[in-house]
Amino acid sequence: MQKLIEKANVLMEALPWIRRFYGKTIVIKYGGNAMVDEKLKEGFARDVILMKYIGLNPVIVHGGGPQIGEVLDAMGIETRFVQGMRVTDAATMGVVEMVLGGKVNKEIVANINAHGGKAVGLTGKDGGLIRARKLEMTKVNPETLSPEIIDIGMVGEVDVIDPQVIRALEANNFIPVIAPVGIGADGRSYNINADLVAGRIAGALQAEKLILLTDVEGVKDTNGALISTIDYREVPKLIADGTLTGGMIPKATCCVDAVREGVAKTHIIDGRVEHACLLEIFTDKGIGTAIADFGSNQA
Repeated sequence: MQKLIEKANVLMEALPWIRRFYGKTIVIKYGGNAMVDEKLKEGFARDVILMKYIGLNPVIVHGGGPQIGEVLDAMGIETRFVQGMRVTDAATMGVVEMVLGGKVNKEIVANINAHGGKAVGLTGKDGGLIRARKLEMTKVNPETLSPEIIDIGMVGEVDVIDPQVIRALEANNFIPVIAPVGIGADGRSYNINADLVAGRIAGALQAEKLILLTDVEGVKDTNGALISTIDYREVPKLIADGTLTGGMIPKATCCVDAVREGVAKTHIIDGRVEHACLLEIFTDKGIGTAIADFGSNQA
């Protein structure tokens, strides 16, 4: 009986959050180990379906870097990285589109549908969702001390998001699953960082939340302790003092941009934890790190 009462208490704790977020859009960047571990994949699909059934509108943006690397290796196509970005020539871009828009995207869609959901797969090329432009990367020439442009091929950044196709799917109770491939004004395809795409889509939808699933607990201080909340204005200082380093910098920056575009609250959480999204959304304490406009008491 006590276990049943505990289950009821969990539901009661979730009730005010369900009421608060009913009808709201939640953008989730899906990546890392949560996309690889079979138990976590199944749990994620069920979590997203539950969100939809209780009145939330989840929108999923996924990555797929490791999967792209595996296919490139199998095809004998050399992979090079510059400042952490994959150099993407025409042959590599063909693999990127095949893996992200085909294999990975359809696996996620199939998994959600197999567990009773209604998911639809998209790339940024569908419905003009993501208009992209070529990413300009620079480095300082050590001899002249002047910046030089590095051409890393068909790697892009978001120019404009047109969320009309997402709105149409939401209105018909579908769960959009989006691969981060955009199209330029020149008709060329561009590979775009999934975190950045998720942030811009969240902003365009005026989402209630942006959740980035990672393989770490969240942002930690210099002593290794988890920081549960960060006012978005503090992020530049945390980068400058070394609290934010490596791959956490673009994630935190993505969260800052989303908050500035009107997203109520952003989260960096550990996707290796079962039901991570539900724990973040429907419990009083949540998990991971929340980045928002805490200066104006925004929840």
